[in-house]
Amino acid sequence: MRETNLPAPLTVYRLRVVVRGVSPLIWRRLLVPADTTIAGLHAVLQIAFSWTGTHLHRFVVQGREYGIGYVGGPGFGDDPRRVRLGDLGLRRTERFTYHYDFTAGWCLDLRVEQVLAAEPGRPLPVCAGGRRAGPPEDCGGVQAFLESTQPSHVLAAAIRAVEILGMLLDDEDVPRFGEHRDRLSHVAQNYIRAETLAAANGRLITAQSRIDVARLWGRWSARLGGRVAVRGAGAHP
Repeated sequence: MRETNLPAPLTVYRLRVVVRGVSPLIWRRLLVPADTTIAGLHAVLQIAFSWTGTHLHRFVVQGREYGIGYVGGPGFGDDPRRVRLGDLGLRRTERFTYHYDFTAGWCLDLRVEQVLAAEPGRPLPVCAGGRRAGPPEDCGGVQAFLESTQPSHVLAAAIRAVEILGMLLDDEDVPRFGEHRDRLSHVAQNYIRAETLAAANGRLITAQSRIDVARLWGRWSARLGGRVAVRGAGAHP
C-alpha cells in the first residue's frame, strides 16, 4: 500500500548574490530554504558578507519593501519574522535587491538561479560558492572601496606616502625618526624609481584577479586633508 501522507519535500532557493557596482565581482551562491523569513535572510546575508548588522536595511521584492524596522529608520507593513520566502512566490530567474547602510549605499542584487528540492541531511542555509571577501562595512561605500583596492589607486597612495616620507626626512627639525632616519632615507630614495614603479604596477595588475590587492600594501588607516595615509603590512596599530 502506497503512502499518501508523506510531507512534501522542502523547497530550496539557490540564490546568486552580487555586490552592485564592484569589479571584479564580489558574489556568493546561497542555498536558502523556502521557510526562511525575511529577518532570517537578512541574517544570512550579513554572515555571508562578514557584516555586523549595525546599519539599517531593506529588501525590495516585486516592488514591495520588507525589513526589520528600527527607531529612526523606515517602517514596513509586514512582520519580517512572519513573512517567508515561500510566501513571495519567487520564480526561477526572478530578481530582487537588498540595501544596507543607507549612507554608504551598499546594494546586493539577488537572483533566483534554481528552485530545488532539499537534499536529505544537508544543513541549510549554506553558502555553496562565491568569490572575494566582502567589502569592509564602514569603508564608505562602493567608490571609496574601489579607490582603496584598485591597483592604480593603491599604487598612487603608496607613491604619495613615500613622497611625504621624503619631505619629512628632509626636515632636520623632525626628531622622531631618530636612529631609523638612515633606513627610511634608503626607502625614500630607492623605492620610487621609475623602473621600480613600472615593475610593481605590472605585478599588481597581474595579481588583481587572484589576490586581495589591498593586503599587499596594507590597510587604509586615515584620509586626512586630501592625503591618504597608508599603514604598511608589517606595521603595528
